[in-house]
Amino acid sequence: MRRTLYGPDHRAFGESVQEFVDRHVTPRHEKIIEQRFIDREIWKQAGELGFLGLEIPEEYGGSAAGDYRFNAKLTEVLSGVSAAIPSAFGIHVDIVAPYLVHLTTEEQRKRWLPGFCTGDIVTAIAMT
Repeated sequence: MRRTLYGPDHRAFGESVQEFVDRHVTPRHEKIIEQRFIDREIWKQAGELGFLGLEIPEEYGGSAAGDYRFNAKLTEVLSGVSAAIPSAFGIHVDIVAPYLVHLTTEEQRKRWLPGFCTGDIVTAIAMT
């Protein structure tokens, strides 16, 4: 069955993510498992490629893609390595991003979002 969810831009984006995975994630996957965290270098490379700021306004360093299918494509491609990698990226990109964009002051957005997009700041969330 032919998939119709993604258009040419999504497929091209997926190819970029796959190249990132092949170059930076897969070769370090065993190390990531052993140390139980993703190296900062991987986060920064993802940020440099624009993968971390998909839903962040451009004024803070994001791409403001406005199309969640890019997030879905990122998750889909990262899932080819393991379930843990897209989970970590998803928490950062899909869960924390809206909180920082919509529930912070302008000063906080200026302070946190640029580093969020570059990978200099890696986020997490705690729920009870």
